Amino acid sequence: MNEGNNNNKTPRKVEESYKSVAGSSPAVRPTGWKKFLSKRWVFPAAYMAAAAIIVTILWLNSGTDPKDPQQAVPGLTGVEGEATVNGENSQEATAVIVNGETLRWPVEKIEDMTTILPFYDATASVEEREAAMVEYDNTFSPHMATDLARKDAASFEVVAALSGKVTVAGQTPTNGYEVQIEHPNGLVTVYQSLTDLKVQVGDEIEQGDVIASAGQSELEPAEGIHVHFEVLNNGQSVNPSTLIKSAK
Repeated sequence: MNEGNNNNKTPRKVEESYKSVAGSSPAVRPTGWKKFLSKRWVFPAAYMAAAAIIVTILWLNSGTDPKDPQQAVPGLTGVEGEATVNGENSQEATAVIVNGETLRWPVEKIEDMTTILPFYDATASVEEREAAMVEYDNTFSPHMATDLARKDAASFEVVAALSGKVTVAGQTPTNGYEVQIEHPNGLVTVYQSLTDLKVQVGDEIEQGDVIASAGQSELEPAEGIHVHFEVLNNGQSVNPSTLIKSAK
């Protein structure tokens, strides 16, 4: 009889003990780490930092010495008059001379312009690298060109930086109209965020010829009227400021 009573009481004690332990657990509260991760700016900032680190690693692994202007622009040994500014070698601006022409900015008067989005330099400070990142569709990417706009925000004509042959002249999905001009020694100049094109594929262009008007783009809507200017040397983006004698 007593054994039967003991058997009935045992499960109840176990159950009561379990409830007591379960009930003694404090309410789960979000930790400081979870609160930090819940902030809206955390993930975009982390993505931008990660992108900067990746690009820097790729730059370092390429074996490029940023202090050597010849190495900083692979293939420049094939361009006449490389690494000379006012007759002297320069680490800040490697004047590119092709067929007697010196690479120039794609505008009539560079003194009237301002750089609204600089070229991404993997050797620059963290602040400068962050300023050269482009955000589009929740994605951050390094800006491998120089965007110029007039200081008074007015419209302006875009001119050819060097003589050459037009290989691209048309509209891009997100960056307005685009023109690409091919030059000797693997050099290509790229002009985007354009409107009112004046050239077409196959045209032979002289340096300083008007190729279009500056426009706007979906990729960089906050910049207003500007030109997106990129220089490719054997397919690799190069900072235009390091190739133009009167670097701005």
